[in-house]
Amino acid sequence: MTIQSWLLLLAFLVVLFATVKPLGLYMAQLMEAPRWQPLARLEVGAFRLCGIGREEMSWRQYAPAVLVFSLVGFIVVYALQRLQFWLPLNPQLMPNVTADSSFNTAISFVTNTNWQGYGGEATMSYLTQMLGLGVQNFVSAAAGIAVVFALIRGFARHSVQTIGNFWADLYRTTVYLLLPLSFVLALVLVSQGVIQNFSAYQEVSTLEAVTYEAPKLDAAGQPVTDAAGNAVTETVATSTQTLPMGPAASQIAIKQLGTNGGGFFNVNSAHPFENPTPLSNFLELLAILLIPAALCYTFGKAVGDTRQGWAVLAAMTVIFVGAAIATMTFEQQGNPLLATPGVDQTASALQSGGNMEGKETRHGIGASALWATATTAASNGSVNSMHDSYTPLGGLVPMLLMQLGEVVFGGVGSGLYGMLVFALMAVFVAGLMIGRTPEYLGKKIEAFDMKMVSIAILMTPALVLLGTALAVTTTGGKATLFNPGAHGFSEALYAFSSAANNNGSAFAGLGANTPFYNGWLGVAMWFGRFAVIVPVLAIAGSLAAKKRLAQGPGTMPTHGPLFVGLLVGTVLLVAALTYVPALALGPAVEHLILWTGH
Repeated sequence: MTIQSWLLLLAFLVVLFATVKPLGLYMAQLMEAPRWQPLARLEVGAFRLCGIGREEMSWRQYAPAVLVFSLVGFIVVYALQRLQFWLPLNPQLMPNVTADSSFNTAISFVTNTNWQGYGGEATMSYLTQMLGLGVQNFVSAAAGIAVVFALIRGFARHSVQTIGNFWADLYRTTVYLLLPLSFVLALVLVSQGVIQNFSAYQEVSTLEAVTYEAPKLDAAGQPVTDAAGNAVTETVATSTQTLPMGPAASQIAIKQLGTNGGGFFNVNSAHPFENPTPLSNFLELLAILLIPAALCYTFGKAVGDTRQGWAVLAAMTVIFVGAAIATMTFEQQGNPLLATPGVDQTASALQSGGNMEGKETRHGIGASALWATATTAASNGSVNSMHDSYTPLGGLVPMLLMQLGEVVFGGVGSGLYGMLVFALMAVFVAGLMIGRTPEYLGKKIEAFDMKMVSIAILMTPALVLLGTALAVTTTGGKATLFNPGAHGFSEALYAFSSAANNNGSAFAGLGANTPFYNGWLGVAMWFGRFAVIVPVLAIAGSLAAKKRLAQGPGTMPTHGPLFVGLLVGTVLLVAALTYVPALALGPAVEHLILWTGH
């Protein structure tokens, strides 16, 4: 790693950790009704207007509320895409989106995944972007935070049957947290040059004419083919370029703060209209991990021992820092087959300057690798470089971070509740090792809890591995795997890892906008989200009903270095046992092929 990369990583962590306590304390207060009377009256009025009760819910009431709310969101986003041609705020007259793409996109944004198999500025009208995708960026993030609030209450309460009210959690998180932060960040991004308007797309003249080959079309607008059935091309020259416009800054702010990741433009966070300056890059990167990190302090504050929150945050940070250093190092090593001419082709003679393929020069290798690490450690699919162009091991690290279950900070809410599930697994294993009934934060961990933990942990690996197997063995899956061999396998594995773990990033060498991938990735996204949320809420209900046990001489401390090491080891061990065979077929063997030169 270069000195610049070390300094960037250090500066990022310092600023991130400086925000953890104040923001975490604020979110702890959001778990209860507002004390300031004007806000309390406004909340009561909003609930009356919507016809929603404020009574506390059991987990069996909380879980259906999450599912029904998400299903309604899916229907609305699907309908907006299918009808957008006839709806307002469509100055470019974008046509209706196909059924399979609409299905995939609706599930994607409802599940906080934001996987995009389309180009945003070439597919979605302003209305669809704002009312459909933008709204889901807020409420899907708020739903994740609501679920972790419910789980935290399960740890904090005892001998009760309720874990909060989903509608209250959703409202408070959206109105008091996500909206204010997004408003401030959007203004800052506009100051950096991110666009925010409702103008039609602008046609501008270029400094030089561009010549390229394009398919020749007949009078009906259909591609012309020769006698052999091959497409006929013609040389086209143009001296103009179309610049897309739109309300981008407002959506970018919440896409990062809510760990959504879906871009307003096709190339996402590498687009100069989304991410124009080094400062905007740093702020957007910070926004991705801001809430997930602070929620750890919220957890500690709510259970009455902030050391518990710091321990969980320490476990996340250990894995994140290791991953960031690894990704930066692999990318700065570069490609051994592109070593400086005339120099020995050995491990010490590497590509000059490192692997810049697929990276923006204004970000460089360090900032690009750090972004790739953060965006896959969190449940955020935005990219400012093409992961498909990373070195094999450089691409393996982001893939593995997703396969850990996105518990290294993770998505807003989902990262913390995923890590707490692993914490329950860790204390269960520790209890077995010493022959003692496992307990965590004064709650016995019993058979029902471990059944739910097992479902939550094993669901996403099952979706990833079965989906990848389907992609590489069926005609529909192989049809758009454009790279052969190990790299093509890695693309399919990455796609299903991203979908099932609700990340949304892609290797970008896979043709994903097909009925096969739109359908199966949509299934992976839906079950990867809700087949984890329901067991987590069941755990919350079970814990809330338990009595609190007093600490004794045999109680294992869960706030020190020993527990942090046990938690990190549990997360890494589960991932290793689950994914190492698949990783060996993809990035690992590709690395060996690259370094042997064959």
